[in-house]
This record gives sequence, structure tokens and C-alpha cells, in this order.
Amino acid sequence: MTATVTYEHLLTSVSGRVATVTLNRPKALNALSPALMGELAEALVAFDCDDAIGAMVLTGSERAFAAGADIKEMADASVVDMMRREFLTVWDRIAMLKKPLIAAVSGFVLGGGSELMLMCDMVVASETAKIGQPEINLGVIPGAGGTQRLTRAVGKVIAMEMVLTGRQLTAAEAHSYGLVNRVVPVEVYLEEAQKLAAEIASKAPLAVRLGKDAVNQAYESFLRQGLAYERKNFYMLFGTEDQKEGMRAFVEKRPAEWKGR
Repeated sequence: MTATVTYEHLLTSVSGRVATVTLNRPKALNALSPALMGELAEALVAFDCDDAIGAMVLTGSERAFAAGADIKEMADASVVDMMRREFLTVWDRIAMLKKPLIAAVSGFVLGGGSELMLMCDMVVASETAKIGQPEINLGVIPGAGGTQRLTRAVGKVIAMEMVLTGRQLTAAEAHSYGLVNRVVPVEVYLEEAQKLAAEIASKAPLAVRLGKDAVNQAYESFLRQGLAYERKNFYMLFGTEDQKEGMRAFVEKRPAEWKGR
């Protein structure tokens, strides 16, 4: 059994064979800071290694699953800074989980929040969920899988519109495009995700593990190459004036003035 650990930015609980991990930065709408992502990887890996756990649920608050990355952490970074920090490497630990991870999302599911949702194996969304990749408004692109996993989930034309305009999908639209498994009232979205996790956790553990592995083999055959290409392009944009302007404008709450350089 996983030892009880207290985290600064997470809450964790266990019911039966289901572990629930809750993002807990309410004042920042669960913005995905490096500290939070480090804790998240640690918590999920620990549950993944615990034989008493059969499936995991990842959630946030009713207002926001996660409203994106912590822009203040990145606004003044250079290409070299981003590469030296290995800013996105911690995400790879989550992608390597063996047990099913179900996202229970509500409210804002934006930027890195959308990318984190896309890393999960199944998604239960509340009716209030708004899912999008608004990085273009900051002078960058998604860098944690948004261009790759999103395209595989919804197809080229919808992904292109979301990435290039920042369009947000309603929960109903996301369901119609196959991005989420089901849409339920906000009052029960977490409960429904936990029920789905409990059903999976009741199955033969090795069959569940190898079933997930087999589905991912079909899904990820060329994903690694695409993720590497996306990450390179994301890092390169930190060498542009527009990235600095876009993120500073966001922090200063003003419109950005693009220069194309």
C-alpha cells in the first residue's frame, strides 16, 4: 500500500482499488507549475507501483481542471533555458504509467491542462468543461503533446483550428469529436470517473495492463517522433520577440503587439 504523502500542490485519496489525485492550486486555477508537475509525476508513479491500486483518477476543481502552464515561469525564458531545464521531461514519466489513468475534468481545460487531459486514457467531462489550446495567443504553440495527441483524437482540421486560432471546444463538442468518453452534470463528474475507474480496477490486473499497452501501441506507433518534433518547435519559439511579447502581455493583462520576429 502506498504510504500517505502530503503534497504542496496535490490532494490524494484512495477508495477501494481506485486512487484519486486532485490538482490543488485553486488561486492559480491549477496552473501547471514545474513544482506541481513534479509532485504529480511522483504521486502517479507511486500509485502505479502499488499492487493495491487498479486504476487512477486525475481531477482538479469544478472551476478548472487546469487553466494551462504557469506563464510567469516561462515568460522570460530563452531557448537554451527551456532545453537546459528539460521543462517538459517530467511529462514523460506520466506517459509511461502502466495502469489506466482517467481524467475527470470540469471548467477550464486549457493549454497544458488540455495536454494533461490528452495524456490520460479516458476522460469524463462535466457539462461546463471548455477544452482548448490557446498557446497561439502567447506567441507559441502547444509543447506537451497538444499538436500530436489532439490531432490523433479529433482529426486534422479541428486540431488545426484549435492550435492556430485558440478555439475552445464545449464538452458536447469534445464528446462529438471523440475527445471525451462521456459528458455528465457537474455535480457528478468526479463520481462518474471514479465509478469507471472502479469498474476497470475490478478486472484482471495483468489483462488491464496489457490491454492498455496494446491500445497504446496502435495509438502511439509514430507519436514519439511527432512529440520530439513538436517539442523542438516549441523550444525554438522561445528565441522569438513575439514569445516574449505574448507572455509578458498575458502577465500584464494587455493585448499583445506582434512583430513577426
